[in-house]
Amino acid sequence: MAGNDPVGLITNFTGVQRDLRPIAAGLLDAGLKLTALFGPEHGLQGTAQAGFTEDADHDPLTGLPLYDTYRKTPAEQDQQIEDSGVATLLFDLQDIGVRYYTYVWTMFDLMLAAGRTGRRFVVLDRPNPLTGLVAGGPWLEPGNESFVGRVSIPLRHGLTVGELADQLNRTAVRDQLGHPVELDVITAGGWQRGQWHDETGLVWIPPSPNIPTLDTALCYAGTGLFEGTNLSEGRGTTRPFETLGAPFCDARLAAAVTERGVPGVLLRATSFVPTFHKYAGQTCHGVALHVVDRTAFDPIRTSCVIMEVAGELYPEFGQREGGGTGVDNPGSTSHALDKLWGSSELRDRITARAPLEPLTSPPTHPSTWIATPALLRY
Repeated sequence: MAGNDPVGLITNFTGVQRDLRPIAAGLLDAGLKLTALFGPEHGLQGTAQAGFTEDADHDPLTGLPLYDTYRKTPAEQDQQIEDSGVATLLFDLQDIGVRYYTYVWTMFDLMLAAGRTGRRFVVLDRPNPLTGLVAGGPWLEPGNESFVGRVSIPLRHGLTVGELADQLNRTAVRDQLGHPVELDVITAGGWQRGQWHDETGLVWIPPSPNIPTLDTALCYAGTGLFEGTNLSEGRGTTRPFETLGAPFCDARLAAAVTERGVPGVLLRATSFVPTFHKYAGQTCHGVALHVVDRTAFDPIRTSCVIMEVAGELYPEFGQREGGGTGVDNPGSTSHALDKLWGSSELRDRITARAPLEPLTSPPTHPSTWIATPALLRY
């Protein structure tokens, strides 16, 4: 940051130093003129569930004014930046490498706001916890845009937030604004593309209330799709996105999926009672996922197999009625499952009880989809 220009930090509880001290306090101690904070979904302190945020207007630790960006319109975000008086926006949030995880779209929205208001944008990069070696899954098709996918990128993108910011700046940001924003990325020194988060030496901080572990994050890259169906994705249990089921399911689901052969994961028949969200207070039956080989495990293919088998076993299985968590978009007519998958094809096949595995393809390297492979820094 140049001179003594005021800086606004886009962050939450995941924005910490190696000793777990909040980055905001560290930047202030280092002499940075940090004058405002901007918070995403779940809020600065992470107490809000999916689809919600906190109502605080100041950070209790630093006393800095806090601007809640979640569900704000572009005009409202522009006004927040103007009101804050900052010259630079600094981004520090821990992403998990999945298109429908909303932190990257907070970054994208505020990159656009920075461009519209003439501000500089800086990304403090962090490792992709699922490694930087794997990309895959469907792309987002036009008409399915929402806050779980503003523009078309693969479901599992395989990039760090800094690499993704570079990619978006050269493509979607440039296309929407007519020019790229003034962007700088401070890279995550020492990270190797093949490293999982637990191989980095960094502490795992659950990046949102329903991603408690690294295994959860890996499963979420596929089982997050169940948010758009009438099976519980395990919210309201201690293992969300690793626990799937509904009152109309039974032990046959785990056995039938196991017979199909899904590498890298063991499926156990389970019963559970969600404390909130789908089927709160009701006994559900279904499957618990236990990842035993995370390199062999393909969460997208596994989730498609589970959905296909559920469709064969249970006439009740189908799309979720109404909007899914975090996928509501007043300007869109597409279904929640379409926004998560990126098109209507998955929903159409579930409705028709057609095979789902043809929708999946083997994971690939992220360099196969980004505009300039040289952007891969590590």
